[in-house]
Formats: sequence, C-alpha cells, structure tokens
Amino acid sequence: MTANQNSYTPDQEQLWKRLDRFTIEIPSWGFANTGTRFGKYLQPSAAHTLEEKFADAAQVHHLTGASPSMALHVLWDFPAGLKSVAEVRSLSQQYGIRAGAINPNTFESQLYKFGSFGNPDPGIRKHALDHVLESVAIARELDNVDVSLWFADGSNYPGAQNIRHRIEWFAEGLAATHAALAPGQRMLVEYKPFEPAFYHTDIADWGMALLFARAAGPQAKVLVDTGHHYQSQNIEQILAWLQHERMLGGLHFNDRRYADDDLTLGSIDPYQVFRIFHEIQSYQWEHPDAIPPAYVIDQSHNMKSKVEAMVQTVVTAQELYAKACLVDYQQLATFQQECRLVEAEECLRSAFWSDVRGTLRAWRHARGLPQDPLQALRESGYIERTARERSSKNRSTASSYA
Repeated sequence: MTANQNSYTPDQEQLWKRLDRFTIEIPSWGFANTGTRFGKYLQPSAAHTLEEKFADAAQVHHLTGASPSMALHVLWDFPAGLKSVAEVRSLSQQYGIRAGAINPNTFESQLYKFGSFGNPDPGIRKHALDHVLESVAIARELDNVDVSLWFADGSNYPGAQNIRHRIEWFAEGLAATHAALAPGQRMLVEYKPFEPAFYHTDIADWGMALLFARAAGPQAKVLVDTGHHYQSQNIEQILAWLQHERMLGGLHFNDRRYADDDLTLGSIDPYQVFRIFHEIQSYQWEHPDAIPPAYVIDQSHNMKSKVEAMVQTVVTAQELYAKACLVDYQQLATFQQECRLVEAEECLRSAFWSDVRGTLRAWRHARGLPQDPLQALRESGYIERTARERSSKNRSTASSYA
C-alpha cells in the first residue's frame, strides 16, 4: 500500500468540529518585556499593565478564535493578592477573556535563594506555602480550575543540601496545598531537570512530579513543559506513560534548540509538536471519554514582537493539531498490530505532510475570523498603535538598563 493510499481525510464537518473544540491558553507574561539571565531588550509595544495584557490577549483571540483564556501570574498580575481579584474579574468581563491557570511565584523573592518548599528554614517554607495557598484562594475566587506549580528549588554543589530532607519538605508543602483545593480544582505539578539549579533540582523529571502528585492527592496531576527536558528526550513517551496512569494534567508549549529556550511553538521542531498532538489524539481515540489535558502556551519570545509572536504560535498550534486529526488511527492500529513498520510510519507522516492551511482558511472564513490572522494583525495597525501608546513607559524602563 502506498503513502497516498494510507492518507486519511475525515469529512470537513468532523474536522471543523474538532477545530471548534481546540483551545490553547495564552500567558500574560508572554505580552510583557522578557529577557534572559543577561538582560532585556525592550519593545515599544510590550504590555506594562494588566489591562494591556488583557487587551493583547483579546486581540489574539479575536484573530484566531482559539485562545479565550489567559494564564495569570500571581506576583506579576495580582500585586495586592486576593484584593486584586476584583480588577481581574472586571478586566475579564471587559475584554471577553477568561482568567486562566493561576501561577504562584516561588522563585523571585530574595527569601528563596536556597529554595521555597525545599528550604531548610521552616519559616521560609511557611512563607512559600502561604503564598501558594493564597494562589489557590485566588483561583477559587475566579472559578478557575488549575493552579500550576513550578519550583526553581535545588542546589548547585554536591553536599550543599540534604536531598532526602528536601523531598520530605516538598511532600508536606504539596499535601497542604492539595488540602486547600476546592472540589473541581486541580493542582498541576511541573518539573524541570536544571536551571536555575545546576547540581540537583528538587522536582527534576516526570517521575518525581508523578510521585509527588500521587502522594498529594487525587486532584493533583503532572504538568509537562516541552522545554523542560534533556536534549533528544522522548516527550511523547512521557505523555503516553502519564496518560496511561491517568495523571497528565496539562502541557506548556514552547520550542527549544538547546535547553529551556522558550522559543515560539514549532519554530525549531514542528514534527515534535505534531507527535505530541498525535499521542494525545491517539489516546483520545481509544478513550473518547477521557478529559484532554490543558493546552497552555509558555513562551518568552524576547526578540519577536509580542502579539505577533503569540498569533504566530496559536496559528501554528491550530495547524499541527489539525494535522494530528488527519491520522487514520484505525489503520495505524492495524499496521502497529501487524508490525508493518514502514506503513505505520507513513500513515503518521502522510498526515504530518498534509497541507491544512486551506482547510483552516475555510474554517476561519465560516466562523467570521480573518483567513490569515498574521496578515490581519499587520493590516489592523494594532502593534503600531500600542507602540505609540506604550513607548514612553518602555523608554522610562529602558533608562534603568542603560
């Protein structure tokens, strides 16, 4: 059987329904000035205020139809903690963008030099826990499902910390966080092998995150960031394991060439993103009642224009997701069972090489969306207008870096 004969095309109505259901959350921090350990290159149109972030998010959703919610960062978006909830709720209603996953910050305070949940000082551990519990309360007030936990905790030198003790302290902190969840809420435990800690990281891989989540309780799941792995690690296999164990809660999408580069999705390896969507689609095909993981963008495009890069990423996600929907899973299952290796691979590759851009243009036209979101953004003058409105604030910020 040839590759063309393997090609599978669902009818237009079925594919469009899947595109209707596909959403990917965008991060508030993706619209602000971001940088590296070495500094920032400021952009005149970057968002400074929470309202500007909501305005940018609304523009992305208006153009793509796929991002109705925005993940929020407590330290950066809730400067008054719980007292900021009213402002967030008001901006959400004004701009038509839901407040999404709530992200505590346990890495930026000077208190966390030697860790947060894993700090040897019980007072600092309590300070970190109080902040995370406030984040849970914020999520509850906003009727949000997910509280996403990423910890920078670790050590840089052998012998500097007692790793076993830190495991115990983390387990205690995560259990206390889980106990504060309301029914229906989820605690997503993220992992990262290194950076900023370079000898050991307290939650370094999916196995550690899985063990911590299971110990914490049934509302805890694992969060996979596509940039938080060693080179050439098989992320799809990790997803397969987590889905098999019913423990995959969400994915943070970005791309990378070396480490946690936080580049725009699909910019380096679109085939890997396709394989990730395929692995999830394959599981959904076998388990149609399974709840799909939360899709969230987590990129820090330091050089690209913020809104433009976000639109580019959402469009790329739509394209690669649509390609995964083209896989003939019945045929693929037959080839796999019969160990027909080349035909199984070609069944997958033929879907990846399918050009879905025309299908997406037709879907967007039928839904009243711009057929070319990036072009529509450029023609709208939005970036130029926000640059004029925000440039003075960026110039004043730039002076502090001179």
